[in-house]
Order: sequence, then C-alpha cells, then structure tokens
Amino acid sequence: MAQRIFTLILLLCSTSVFAGLFDAPGRSQFVPADQAFAFDFQQNQHDLNLTWQIKDGYYLYRKQIRITPEHAKIADVQLPQGVWHEDEFYGKSEIYRDRLTLPVTINQASAGATLTVTYQGCADAGFCYPPETKTVPLSEVVANNAAPQPVSVPQQEQPTAQLPFSALWALLIGIGIAFTPCVLPMYPLISGIVLGGKQRLSTARALLLTFIYVQGMALTYTALGLVVAAAGLQFQAALQHPYVLIGLAIVFTLLAMSMFGLFTLQLPSSLQTRLTLMSNRQQGGSPGGVFIMGAIAGLICSPCTTAPLSAILLYIAQSGNMWLGGGTLYLYALGMGLPLMLITVFGNRLLPKSGPWMEQVKTAFGFVILALPVFLLERVIGDIWGLRLWSALGVAFFGWAFITSLQAKRGWMRVVQIILLAAALVSVRPLQDWAFGATHTAQTQTHLNFTQIKTVDELNQALVEAKGKPVMLDLYADWCVACKEFEKYTFSDPQVQKALADTVLLQANVTANDAQDVALLKHLNVLGLPTILFFDGQGQEHSQARVTGFMDAETFSAHLRDRQP
Repeated sequence: MAQRIFTLILLLCSTSVFAGLFDAPGRSQFVPADQAFAFDFQQNQHDLNLTWQIKDGYYLYRKQIRITPEHAKIADVQLPQGVWHEDEFYGKSEIYRDRLTLPVTINQASAGATLTVTYQGCADAGFCYPPETKTVPLSEVVANNAAPQPVSVPQQEQPTAQLPFSALWALLIGIGIAFTPCVLPMYPLISGIVLGGKQRLSTARALLLTFIYVQGMALTYTALGLVVAAAGLQFQAALQHPYVLIGLAIVFTLLAMSMFGLFTLQLPSSLQTRLTLMSNRQQGGSPGGVFIMGAIAGLICSPCTTAPLSAILLYIAQSGNMWLGGGTLYLYALGMGLPLMLITVFGNRLLPKSGPWMEQVKTAFGFVILALPVFLLERVIGDIWGLRLWSALGVAFFGWAFITSLQAKRGWMRVVQIILLAAALVSVRPLQDWAFGATHTAQTQTHLNFTQIKTVDELNQALVEAKGKPVMLDLYADWCVACKEFEKYTFSDPQVQKALADTVLLQANVTANDAQDVALLKHLNVLGLPTILFFDGQGQEHSQARVTGFMDAETFSAHLRDRQP
C-alpha cells in the first residue's frame, strides 16, 4: 500500500514537471496589475490613507501618481521621496518598492464625493503596465477651519549621493556667476557699503554682517524659487506638452544668446534705479539694514545674472518640486555670496585681476544654458536628432574653448588644447555620420514597416486584409521602456527582419491609454507591455506564441522559428 502511494506521488510530481517543461516560453509570467500593486484605502473623518502593497520585483513611478478629487477639497498631497531608478531611455526616475503609504487630508467632502487615484508601475524584468485608475468613495466630511494639517510622510530610504550632486551644481553656478564682468568688479564696492564705509570692524563682525547680507539676498532668491515651483506644480501636465517644450527651448536659446552678448537682458532702468535708491536708504553696518539691502539686491538683476537666473527658474518650473525650487535658488545665492564674504575678511588681494577672462566665463555660461533646450527638444524630436543636437553643442563648446585657449602663453596649456581638440573631434562624429551617410543604411533597417491600428474593428479589418498571411501585432507605448528596447535592439536586427519578411506587421500605440486603447487591451486580454501577438492566416491568435517582456534579437529570432505559424 505504501509503495502505491509513493508511486502516485512520483507520478503527480513528474506531471507538474513535464507541464512546466512544455509550457510556452512566450506565455506571460507576470501577474495582473492589481496583484503587482495591491491598492487599498482607509478613511477616518479628515484623514485618508492610500496604501499600495508592491510585489517583490515590481515598482511604482513617483511621477505617475495623480490624485483628483470630485466634489471634495483636499490639502496638498506630499508624495514621499522614492529610490532612484535609471534606465537607458528615461534616465533617472524616483520609484517606490515594497510598500507605499500616502496620507491625504480631506478638508471637505460632499455626499457622493470621490477621489480618483491614477498610478503606473513596471516589473524589473522589463514589463510595464498601463496607467491604473481607482475611484475611492469618500465619506461626507464637513469643512472645518481647524482641519488637520497634511500628515508628514516618512521619507523612504534613497541614495544620498543624488541630492548633493544637484546641490553642488547650483552652488557652483552661483560661484561661477560671481566671476562675470557685471558682478565681480562690484564686490569691493558692495563690501564697503555693507560694512558702513568708514567703520573699522573686527573680522568676526565684518563676516557676520556680510553673512547677513548674503542671507537677505538668498531669501529673495529662495522665495522666487518657491513661487515658480508652486506655479509649475499647478501646470505640470501642460509643461510636458510638445508645443510648451518647444517654446521653453526657444526661451532658453534666447537667454543663452544674451550671455553671448547679442543683446542685453535686464530689469528696466527705472525699476533698477528705484530699487537702488531703496537699498541706499538702509544703514550700512547694522544687521537689519544690511539684511534689507541684501533682499533688495536679489531683485536687481544685472545683464550677467538675468539669463542664468531665468534659466534656473524655468528649469525649476519644469520640475514642480517646491523643495528643489527653494533649495536650488538658496544655494545659487549662497554661491554668489561666497566671494563677497572672502573679500570682506581677506580684502581685495584675493580678487583676480579684471580682464577678458571674465567675458569668457560669461560666454561659457551661455553654452551651459544652451544644454537646456537640447534636453527639452530631445523629448520631442527623438533620440537620433537629440544626439545630433548634443553633437553640435559639443563641437561648438569645445571648438570655442580650443580657440580661446590659443591666446594662453603657458606651456601646460598645450596639454589642455590637445584635450579640447580631441573632445571636439569625438563630439563631431554623429554629425559626420549624418552628413556623409555612414549610418544611412543602418537607419533604413532600424524600424520595421508597421501598419498602425487603433481599435478592435481596425484589428479585425487588418486580419481580413492579410489574405491568409501570418500577422504579428506589436503593442507599443512611449512609457514602456522594454518596447523601446525591442525597437532599438531587436526589430533592427537583420535576422529578425528576414524572419518577418512574409509576415503582416501591425502595431497599436496605446500611449494615450484612452477608452479605445483600454478596449483593445481588454479584448486581447493583455496585462501590460511589451506584448507581441501572432495570428495565423485565418486570423486566429496562436496564444502559445505570445511574447510578454523583452527578448533580444537572438532569442526573438529563435522564438519566431519555433512559434510563428
């Protein structure tokens, strides 16, 4: 009897093993979105807690979480900081893993009020889900002037190396601006005014007054950063529209041109005069007067500081992050104030002599500002043209730096000149390939000739028009990283293209995730992207051949040989 039971157990185990061996490799190993990101909520009067239990190997995008109230008023939602995640196509993004708890303060909710919560996530294996939308019913909440303040959200662990990098750039830009021709010569005069002109002060007292002046200036810049970031937060979606991105790129380009000396950008002279008179009325040498002088000085933008400041403000508006906005401008102002503090303590002997080099510093910042329109336009024109723009900018900068360095007399500058020339030659390569057609042949093979479809009816019509040929349907979205990997690495491979030569190629772009896209995905029983489906000549799907998740060219070619009807 025992031997029979043992034999039965072995038979059952072997059955499951063989079932796994003969299972289709293209079959989805990914769970539905509701299992990958288990969403729940709990309301207690004014307090609403939204929670996501995130399955191991999956993550949510911080920037894709949106909360919209209906017939209710809520306090500003403070999303916790996530961990940094980087991929080839979208760069650095903040994500959440394991568990996310998001407190929401409800100021008022009428009967039947709801909260619409939208979120999106992916799997580490390269599988992305369409945006998910949940409707949270709210209990009626009476408006209360003493409503609870938004609950502070515990910060999730994140790499601390990322924030100092951004802060360091803001500080360095401020220090660099201090050495432009409109700013540096003014520091001895400002130092004398701050200290009260004729007063002889101790080093500690002088340093304190200068620090107070810099803090007043930093206060103005920080307030500007907070206001612009708050405005950007309200129009975050609009700021991602292609027309807006192109408009911002034009503005950044004009700001860079002002740094090159093509025109002067500054406040109207009448307003500058009025602000200067207000500053002069303050008493130098007193902490209160010095602080007010610094705050007013932050409003008086010289031609050298207007363009960089405007560029930073526009960049902050793009982020919509108030902490980033205020902190960046504070560090920018602190960087501008550091040379002033050094002059106050050590005197003018630390100042480098004025000369043409200050104009070169100003021009260099023009190239820095030009990097911003390239960054914005890259989202609109795509990777290929983006690479060409970066190439043109690199050639222009390194070429200018090389020509400028020829004026130097020191011997060690020859090494710098060789490095600059080599950098210019490396930067020009994408432009050479484009101009002389070195990559023309490769580019014609990069993309398969897909026929675009949008709806279920269009899919059915395309299957009928295939006239007995096999059909491959690629489901694509801009937010799907692995879809772009398929496009760049797999569909561009000659072996893959040869294997698909007699196949009708269809593609559905479901980036918008509108009603038609949702209906198509539901009709095809698709959980997320990338997903590739294969149909026979009669329009029937070969479900065993379905592909979910990224495959490189070799694996996909083998899959086509084994699975394609």
